[in-house]
Amino acid sequence: MVSVLRRVARKLRRLLRGSPPAPQYAVADRNAFVSLIPHTHSVLEIGPFAQPVLRGPHVRYVDVLSTEDLRKRAQYLGMDETKVPTISWVSNGSDLSVVNDTFDAVVSSHAIEHQPDFVRHLNQVAHLLKPNGRYYLLVPDHRYCFDHFLTPSTIAQVLGAHLENRKVHTLSSVVEHRALTTHNDPARHWAGDHGDPEENRASRIASAAQEISDANGAYIDVHAWYFTPQSFRQVITDLSATKHISFSVQRMFPTRPNSNEFWTILQKHAA
Repeated sequence: MVSVLRRVARKLRRLLRGSPPAPQYAVADRNAFVSLIPHTHSVLEIGPFAQPVLRGPHVRYVDVLSTEDLRKRAQYLGMDETKVPTISWVSNGSDLSVVNDTFDAVVSSHAIEHQPDFVRHLNQVAHLLKPNGRYYLLVPDHRYCFDHFLTPSTIAQVLGAHLENRKVHTLSSVVEHRALTTHNDPARHWAGDHGDPEENRASRIASAAQEISDANGAYIDVHAWYFTPQSFRQVITDLSATKHISFSVQRMFPTRPNSNEFWTILQKHAA
């Protein structure tokens, strides 16, 4: 008993001599996060465009355009077309059924928020993973990007999209993305400067409505889902508990100061 009291007293003295150290983040940056994937693992990266987060002999890629077409698009956008990796599979929008292999890990960066059917996407990824495989995600935190003024997505909205078998984005998602967003500077958001949500609001709404009309039912690429680390974890937990998906959150890395993304690892359930 005396020894326990002495240890407690020593801890108290150390705390009184100064403030406890600030909490440390488990990984320093996005490169450190994806380096958690063992280098010998087979990996599929979804939607790399000209900025893949992983390279190496065990990494393969799926995107909505071929290597040649992605390089042309990168050049058109003023990006370095030589950064476009060799695309192994060209998907039709968000459909991953074209991929005919399985992997130890799947990784995506700022892709899951674009999926019209969140549940279907996760189930397709699970199908591509070997037993006990993991899905590594880099996800925008809506509080620190252009989605700041939009509210986090709920389990009801996610299940609604799945029950509808949604293949393209809704009118509300297009209007939100085109007309109700703000600047995309994370440092400004962290400093409390979120921009003016009313700036050009009417013209942006009108432009979004016209874009939807012109698309005539075709896919328009926008954000469908908005998350914080906490809300993302809750949606995954709810979907797993109700057996809509075969994933659980294995690790969650919070959004770092002055950044606009969090990182998470989903573990595929054992069969």
